[in-house]
Amino acid sequence: MDASVVKAENVERVYGSGEKQVYALQGVSFEVGPGTFVALKGRSGSGKTTLINCIGGLDKPTKGDVSLFGQRINDYNERQMTELRRHKLGFVFQSFSLVPTFTAFENVELSLRLAGTASKKRVSRAQECLDLVGVGKWAKHMPYEMSGGQQQRVAIARALANSPQLVLADEPTGELDSQTARQVLHLLRDLTRREGVTIIMATHDPLSLEYADTVIELKDGKVEVVHQQALVQV
Repeated sequence: MDASVVKAENVERVYGSGEKQVYALQGVSFEVGPGTFVALKGRSGSGKTTLINCIGGLDKPTKGDVSLFGQRINDYNERQMTELRRHKLGFVFQSFSLVPTFTAFENVELSLRLAGTASKKRVSRAQECLDLVGVGKWAKHMPYEMSGGQQQRVAIARALANSPQLVLADEPTGELDSQTARQVLHLLRDLTRREGVTIIMATHDPLSLEYADTVIELKDGKVEVVHQQALVQV
């Protein structure tokens, strides 16, 4: 049985046709095991977000295979992908993407509601996740009443609500100052240790490289190098 959480094999993603073809990904291959914090490093246009989208089923490779938890997902229909995203995947975005008219608690509880979780369990799990990321006392606050770092923590709590095995984060520190970014990166790293969740993060933030277990460098849609990163102790 395949023990990897994510496996990409010769993944290509081409947009357009003829002379207007753009190769966003070119023969990308790598494998990620459970409980790993991975940084996808690269400049804007290197293919990081496209790769995150292909892994999360938000986009499909033109060629090659993407497997999650030992299952090839290329040919999953929308219903299958929706079930996978609701129960095994979590997403964190640069812009937080919180519902502005919902409290922090309601934002986290919403993902549980969409997954069909029973009411009593929704209440306890939503609060548990907010406590886990350090914003439990802000449960009744609206997003506009919180700092950027606090909002991103709520977004991470939402991503963790359904106990996913894999969290995909696209530039999660992109709108944060360096001190707050460090706090969020420290949190993400600790979550892989405490919760056993695998996190793959697309980033161009050099700070993130200090916290990742594995760094995959992308350039022009290709994997330049995969290496282990020495971790800071903070």
